[in-house]
Amino acid sequence: MAKKKNPIEEDIARLKKKIAERKAKTGKVLGDAALRVLRKRLKREQRKRRALAQRLAHAQGKKKDAQPAAAAG
Repeated sequence: MAKKKNPIEEDIARLKKKIAERKAKTGKVLGDAALRVLRKRLKREQRKRRALAQRLAHAQGKKKDAQPAAAAG
């Protein structure tokens, strides 16, 4: 069975791609409301990912020293 892709990682990659395309297309960064919205969505997804990683690390307790790879995936 193939490994499932993390939907949060896919969203982050997709948003980064959209931001890069938007920057290249418009040229100006300041005053672009759509770009600001994309950045805010990206930051929100990154916060979700960090919070999830922190919750998993806390749930591991003392075991996280023995298996650091399990907490990351």
